[in-house]
Amino acid sequence: MTKAKILVVEDERVIRNFLDAILTAHDYQILYATTGKEAVTITASHIPDLILLDLGLPDVDGELVLQKIREWSDVPIIVVSARQDEAQKVSCLDAGADDYVTKPFGNSELLARIRTSLRRRAMIQDNRFLQASSFAVGGLTIDYAKRQVAVDGAAVHLTPIEYKIVVLLSKNAGMVLTYDCIIREIWGPFASDNQLVRVNMANIRRKIEPNPADPRYILTEVGVGYRMIDCVK
Repeated sequence: MTKAKILVVEDERVIRNFLDAILTAHDYQILYATTGKEAVTITASHIPDLILLDLGLPDVDGELVLQKIREWSDVPIIVVSARQDEAQKVSCLDAGADDYVTKPFGNSELLARIRTSLRRRAMIQDNRFLQASSFAVGGLTIDYAKRQVAVDGAAVHLTPIEYKIVVLLSKNAGMVLTYDCIIREIWGPFASDNQLVRVNMANIRRKIEPNPADPRYILTEVGVGYRMIDCVK
């Protein structure tokens, strides 16, 4: 099995080397960031499975990094900090941290907390899968497990990005998703060109709509975004 990818956000070389030794010995994949800006960028571009986040970063307080990432990602975040103040711990947990480990810490304790956070994330993802393994409306069907889309029984071949957009809309069927929301979920927080969505949507409609000029499944909310229908009228 491929081990989880962990982003270590830490500017002190000695601690980075220490964490590297621990995580490498247990076959985790490791990414590094030494500033808050790097942490957000790497999270968006590499999609780590877990983040170890120091609070004392050189450019911004780590809690602000936590808040920024939580605006668009539910990746498990374990704060690893020398700050032992109870109010600080509560503040980070309220801001969305999954756990808080104070320095110095034992190897076994840290590894156990990592395993617990990853296990909790896997359980949440499994529950989401069990709750909805497929979607169907009219003649459109999506099998999430097999990553297959069909219209009236005929397979539709979508690019990976097109598939992600269709899945995102289907899992929020009946709701209007704004351009910004779609861009953030598909391309990350640093993309901002609505044309990305429009071009992909035009391609999607050519593949799934009986008449792309008069769409049946994905409706346009002019100036706002798109909505997948949740029932056929």
